[in-house]
Amino acid sequence: MNAARPQKPWLTEFILLAAIWGSSFLFMRLATVEFGALPTAGLRVTIAALFLLPILLWRGLGRQLAQHWKKVFFIGLLNSAIPFACYTFALLSISTGLSSILNATVPLFGALIAWFWLKDRPHGLRILGLIIGFLGVALLAWDKASFKPGSSGVATGWAVLACLLACLCYGISASYTKRYLSGLPSLVTATGSQLGATLGLALPTLWMWPERLPGTTAWLALLAVGVLCTGVAYILYFRLIENVGPAGSLTVTFVVPVFAVLYGALFLNEAVSLWMVVCGAIIVCGTALSTGLLMGWVSSRSTRGTKGSAPK
Repeated sequence: MNAARPQKPWLTEFILLAAIWGSSFLFMRLATVEFGALPTAGLRVTIAALFLLPILLWRGLGRQLAQHWKKVFFIGLLNSAIPFACYTFALLSISTGLSSILNATVPLFGALIAWFWLKDRPHGLRILGLIIGFLGVALLAWDKASFKPGSSGVATGWAVLACLLACLCYGISASYTKRYLSGLPSLVTATGSQLGATLGLALPTLWMWPERLPGTTAWLALLAVGVLCTGVAYILYFRLIENVGPAGSLTVTFVVPVFAVLYGALFLNEAVSLWMVVCGAIIVCGTALSTGLLMGWVSSRSTRGTKGSAPK
């Protein structure tokens, strides 16, 4: 009874983060249609930085940010600037549901990076999980990817590759954060990363600024994705890394597609094919094996079963 209590706060944050990040694909799609890919990514991190910086200063954490600004700004390029630009580019030609399913491969890349960089070598079923997960990606990409320009002028194959590049960046940044920024308050990491991403995307945003001023819907979508899906979400995300580690925090991407597909179907009338569901299930199962999450769950269930069958 007492052992279960500490899990409730981070579990609540885990589900809340999945719901928030699931909506980010919807908001990015609404904004990208009018702003374009790079301005959407640039404005997203700028709004997040403007939202977080006053909170950081009010909490008296400005000195910690100044001490670690180089590493924190770098994580902003790796964990926000590049991935956000990749996803906004991808959403010009693929659905929010497909992009979110590809996003579920983040723990796969995280496991590979931890293997080669942190020497956290997977064994047995975890290696099998990596193979299964990337098989699911290959099946999904084979069905959806084409390098012929579509109606948007962007080939879906490049969009799929852009999503996978974003996932690779997320995997690298998780291990980097754990190795070099461990113990730093989540608000410092979140704020500094958005400041770094803002600087990194400033010139591309100005260069690609749309000729026609976007409408109210696009601006509201940007406000939502900047404040809620970036500012608030990254505070939750870096708190998760502190509480459950990089591998555990990355598993939030298992749940994100559920919300993203639901939002896309409800608000954008996006179709969800059976093949997408099957490939998504393969990816999630492979990822659960590769991170050890599935075996941990089975072990905990068997332990409970043993306790429950013991004589009273």
